[in-house]
Amino acid sequence: MEDTANKKTVMEIATLLEEHNGRDIVVLDIREQSSWTDYFIIATIGSKAHMRGLLRYVHQYLSDHSIKPMHPHKRANDDGWILLDCGGFVIHLMSNETRGFYELERLWYSGTELYHSSKSS
Repeated sequence: MEDTANKKTVMEIATLLEEHNGRDIVVLDIREQSSWTDYFIIATIGSKAHMRGLLRYVHQYLSDHSIKPMHPHKRANDDGWILLDCGGFVIHLMSNETRGFYELERLWYSGTELYHSSKSS
């Protein structure tokens, strides 16, 4: 997948997550920092049910665009973090507590922020 396609895709996924009440959605361009992916999409979820719903929407989007995640999760788990590795981008759906603990934006601080949602935690 070309970078322009990846960038368009990650922005569409970020918008999809925001439309379905994902919070603090951030898209980071980490191409210069990472040799294994180009973008991170990070979103905070409100509950396990919310995570399952967002996961369903994301899987439908990926399926509609013939994108197959590597090692896809069949269902949301109890650890507060779902990671979908789609090759050129990685989607992180995280509980507020998990996101606060791992602070991915601080870890990947030198990446370029391409998107930040208006909805916050």
